[in-house]
Amino acid sequence: QVQLVESGGGLVQAGGSLRLSCAASGIIFRSRNMAWYRQVPGKQRELVAAITAGGTTNYADIVKGRFTISRDNAKNTVYLQMNSLKPEDTAVYYCNANAFATPPIWGQGTQVTVSS
Repeated sequence: QVQLVESGGGLVQAGGSLRLSCAASGIIFRSRNMAWYRQVPGKQRELVAAITAGGTTNYADIVKGRFTISRDNAKNTVYLQMNSLKPEDTAVYYCNANAFATPPIWGQGTQVTVSS
């Protein structure tokens, strides 16, 4: 069964940190590009960070220098380390797995709430 399961979300004060995890099953994880998106009510889902199968990373400008995406192919898991969190980082964060000519896979999402 193909599945992405996010964890690590929660409530944190501004300036704090959280680490999100996304465990994959049912796919050849090492061949997938992985990404984190986020969405707030009434807005489109936006890309936060991405990491290719080869380990190249890319970040949205608004999180550069604060967030770090990484992957552990041995554990079929991708992480998002979020530091210096701001109230505007509050959103549901989704894990995404994608590859050329393959439908993208989404997790169920994990809520991150940053209080001021």
